[in-house]
Parts: sequence; C-alpha cells; structure tokens
Amino acid sequence: MSAPAAPPTLTRSLTLRSVVLFGLAYMAPIIVLGTYGVVAESTHGSVPTAYLLALGAMLFTAHSYGKMAAAHPVAGSAYTYVRRSIDSRIGFLVGWATLLDYFFLPMVIWLIGGAYLQAEFPSVPFWVWIIGFITVTTALNIRGIKTAERVNDLLMVFQVLVVAFFALLCLRHVLQHQGAAAIVSTTPFANHATSLAGISAGAAIAAYSFLGFDAVTTLTEETVEPQRTIPRAILLTALLGGGIFVVVAYATQLAHPGYAFTDSSSAAFEIAKAVGGDLFSSVFLAGLIVAQFASGIAAQASTSRLLYAMGRDSVLPRKVFGSIHPKYHTPALNILLAGAVGLIALRLNVATSTSFINFGAFTAFTFVNLSVVATYVRERRAGRPPAVWSYVLLPAVGAVVDVWLLCHLDDKARMLGLIWLALGVCYLGYLTRGFRKAPPEMTFDEDPAPATAADQARGTESPGTLTR
Repeated sequence: MSAPAAPPTLTRSLTLRSVVLFGLAYMAPIIVLGTYGVVAESTHGSVPTAYLLALGAMLFTAHSYGKMAAAHPVAGSAYTYVRRSIDSRIGFLVGWATLLDYFFLPMVIWLIGGAYLQAEFPSVPFWVWIIGFITVTTALNIRGIKTAERVNDLLMVFQVLVVAFFALLCLRHVLQHQGAAAIVSTTPFANHATSLAGISAGAAIAAYSFLGFDAVTTLTEETVEPQRTIPRAILLTALLGGGIFVVVAYATQLAHPGYAFTDSSSAAFEIAKAVGGDLFSSVFLAGLIVAQFASGIAAQASTSRLLYAMGRDSVLPRKVFGSIHPKYHTPALNILLAGAVGLIALRLNVATSTSFINFGAFTAFTFVNLSVVATYVRERRAGRPPAVWSYVLLPAVGAVVDVWLLCHLDDKARMLGLIWLALGVCYLGYLTRGFRKAPPEMTFDEDPAPATAADQARGTESPGTLTR
C-alpha cells in the first residue's frame, strides 16, 4: 500500500530582485504625489527634507526588521517579534496598534483618490467618489476577485512611468522658465520658512509613503535563503523607495516652489496641469486613480484577512469575525466592516487620516527596534552577546527617531491613537481576566482551524475555511 501523498508546500524560488520588486510594488511609488500637498504645507515648502528624515528613520527601523525577520522567520511581523522578544501582553498591544494600519488604510486610500477626482470634477459631490470607491471595492472583494501577478506588474510599470514622466516634466518646466542653473538648488530642502518642527511634522506624514517596506517578510517561505535575503530586501526596499520619493519631491518642489495650492489634498494634480498641460494631467489622474483603486482592493482584502485571523483565534468574537460567506468563501462581514469604516473619510482630511495611520505604524516600529535590544539582553545573559552597534546602538537610534516622529503627528491623530490604545488595554484586560493570564495568540495564516469531530461526522469543513 503506497504512502499518502505529502501535502503541497510553497516553493522557494524568489530571489533578492524579485522580493525587492514586490516590496516596491507594495509601497506604490506614485503615493509620493498623492500626499505631496499636505507634506508641502506642513514643511512650508521643504518636502525633500521631510522625506530624507523619514528615510533615515525607516532605514534604522528596516535594520531592526531585518534582524527580527532573520531570528523569527514567521508571519505576524511586529506583533510576533514583540511577543517573542519582550512580552505577550505588550505584543498584543503592538498588534492592536498595528491594526490601525490595516483597519484604516483603505479609508485613507479612498480619501486620497476621492480628493483628486473632486479636483478634476468639482461639480460632483465628494461623497459620491468615496461611496463609489467603497461600493465597487467591497463588491469585488466579497466575490473573491483575485488580481493576477501579471496585471499587478503592468500596474507597477504604469505607476513608475507616470512618476518618472511627472519628474521629467517638472525639470523641463524649470529649464524653460529658470534655466539650467536652477536645476541644482538647495531651496527645495530649506528656505526662510523652514523649521525643525515643520520638517518633523512633514516627515511624520511622509512616513505614510513607506508603509509596506516590511511586507516582504510575508514572502519568507517562498524565498531562497530567506534568513539572508529577506533582511537585505527590507533595507533595499526602504532605500530604493525612499530614493524615489526624495528625487520626485525635489523635482516637484523645484517646479512649484512654496506651499500655496488651491487644495493641498490634490496639489500634485494642480502641478501636473501646470507642467504638462491638460493631456498629461489626465494621464496623471488616471495613473493615480488606478493605483489607488488597486491598492484599495488589496488593503481591504488584507484588513478582512487580519480580522478573520483574529476572529478565528478568538482574539475577536469568533462568530462575527471568524465567519466565512457560504457561497463566496470570503470573510464578507469583515469586508463590509472595512467598507463601513471607510465612510469616516467623509469627515477627515488627508493630513489627519495619514497621521492616524502612522500612529499605529510608529508604535510598531518603535517596539520592533526595542525587540532587537531585548534580544541582545537575552543573548548576553545566555553568554553569546551579539554586536553592540547592531543590536543596541542602531535600534536605539531608530526607536528615538520613531518616538520623535510619533510626537509630531497631527494633534487629532495622536488623540485618536491614544484612545485606540486605551481601548486595546481595556480589551486586553477582558481577554486575560484582569491581566492574570496570557492573551490568545494570533497565527496570521490562512489555514482553517482543525475540524471538530462533529464537522468530520457531517463531512464538512470547520467554520472559517477560505478558498485559496
């Protein structure tokens, strides 16, 4: 009698180049233009400097993500790293803070897309665009639509071409109106209105563009030599993405000195029309909306999967969050909830909403840096201390910069973030019976819970089975 066939496993075929390209696609290079106006207002016309500061913070944090990804090559990212390195309760709260990124990211994506569409079609009410985005995206996600890798690659190429053409048109505009000497200037980095507080506030918003550089950790099981490749890919993704953001911001700031716009939420559209005319402004708008639409589908799907994982693991009520639609085999209730949260975009602006997202991100980034320091302490006690500069100095700098940027977020966003954390503490107290036991662990995978005896007797799968 032949042995049963082994279950299928993921194939390790991805190289460093493949993983870095995935990370860059996840970051969406065109987003630097989506938030350009609000960053310009915050920095008083010094956008490239804000991106340089954000890049510095991300590189320190990317270093720490690389260390933790090598030590714990599993899913869960910041939540898992903090849980295993520091404490399960703190890990839960970091996971709760990270939930801000996932839960409200679709809202921000739809808000940016709606702002640019309203700039082109001012006679159409803003709420029409927001509800339109939410309705179409939610319907597609409930039906379980899957975007082919080839289509994603085409969207990525389209984005890069639009961004590159935008930067070139900005430089051409400067050449035509100011001459070649104006191409090299320090004015985009600092002017008479530039201040440390303004740059810090702008960097706190600009960090939104970097969200996703750590997403390459999800490819660990499909990457060749992951403990070596993944840390390098995280750093390269942050560095290359940051380089694109700084160059594009520099060219844009040269073409439009200062920070005066008709509407800062759609400033890049105004600049596109000035440097490229109506035709290019239409192409730019199409590129931005396509990117926002694709990102919205992915973000809402990711949010629903995270809520599903938390519901399945009983971190959230299982009957609601761990349920699957019987026909479409998707977490339909979670998708609808993410869509409903998106309606908050009708009451927020781009600056506050991106800062709100970054509150969760900076909290997670800070604790990932601290996880590396905690790893050093544990290894030192075990008699095998790693390098101090790599496990203490660099992570400590990263943590300090992340906290600094966290403190310079929008006031309303900080207040909402602290309220969210307070709710997390209360919920953690409920889950742990007054903090007397460890919180349930989130597994962050797609495998359903084992079938119960009753399920097996009926010949059915256990609740919460997603189709692949």
